[in-house]
This record gives sequence, structure tokens and C-alpha cells, in this order.
Amino acid sequence: MAERNGGTAPDSRSEHEWREALTPDQYRVLREHGTERAGTSCLLSEKRPGTFTCAGCGTPLFISGTKFESGTGWPSFFEPIEGAVETQADRSHWMVRTEVHCARCKGHLGHVFDDGPAPTGLRYCMNGIALNFEPKGSEPQGI
Repeated sequence: MAERNGGTAPDSRSEHEWREALTPDQYRVLREHGTERAGTSCLLSEKRPGTFTCAGCGTPLFISGTKFESGTGWPSFFEPIEGAVETQADRSHWMVRTEVHCARCKGHLGHVFDDGPAPTGLRYCMNGIALNFEPKGSEPQGI
């Protein structure tokens, strides 16, 4: 699994470096815009307090208080950490959706839809394999 890379811009890694840093499934999702199979993520049922981070670069993306049960088979959140994600139009598969990617390493995380709960009305439907979870109280020391 990828770890924080000491301040070097992750998006400057070569494809070879990305392949070495990620599992094959993480590479397929984060770097090739793949999708994991619904219901397969161990993070789907994660309910402890903590932070969901990018599996590619370690950037904090979502806090556990924004996670909700969407019934879709993917971890869902109603709001990211400010500035942590970026979006762009995704016109693949004969439809228009809004893709969500990590603002730091540009790794593909999933899509955002406007059918979520209050207060935002948004559903950030994320590939669990593109995320890691850091339980509250397990933050690295000295950062």
C-alpha cells in the first residue's frame, strides 16, 4: 500500500513507481479509473471514529462523521474535507457523471451524486480500495 511520500508531489511519480506503490487492484481504480465490485470493500461497514485517506498518497479525504449508509455497496460520504478532492465531468459509459479524484495525487476515487442526505444533499460514492482508514487516536506522531 502507498504511504505519504515525504512531500514529493505524488502526481510526479512515473507509472512504474505507481505500479510498485499500489496493489494491482488499487492501480486499476486509482490510476486507470476502474471501479471495484459493489459490496466488496472492508470499509463499507467501518463505523469507528477516524479519517479516510487516499490509498495513493495518504491525503486525508473524509472524516468518519460524514460517512453514511447509502445502500449502494460502496462507502458513501456527504462531504469531503475542504480542499481534499476535486471533480470533473466523466463522460464514459454513455452517460455524464461527476468524477471525484484526490486533489493531491489525482487518483480516481469514485463519483459524486446529488441524492445524498442533509446537510449537503450529496453522495460521494467512493471505491473503498482507493481509501485507507486511520482510526482516531492512531495518527502518526510528529506530523
